Amino acid sequence: MADIARPFVTDDDPDRYIRCQDALQAAFRDLVSAATDVGWSEREVLTAIADLAEDHLLAMDANANSSALIALLRRMT
Repeated sequence: MADIARPFVTDDDPDRYIRCQDALQAAFRDLVSAATDVGWSEREVLTAIADLAEDHLLAMDANANSSALIALLRRMT
């Protein structure tokens, strides 16, 4: 798999999102290629990646909400 470059812009840089996409592009192509090489269709692979990304984002949000609720409850006791 291709190496992924480290960020070279600050967290508040307006181009950071695009720079992240640039850094991930080669590794993403390698992942899609590896999956299609073993028999998955490109559509299946891309749909699975999108679903996995969405599930991961939802889990991150749920964890953040749980952490905020736990912190609130701790302050109340």
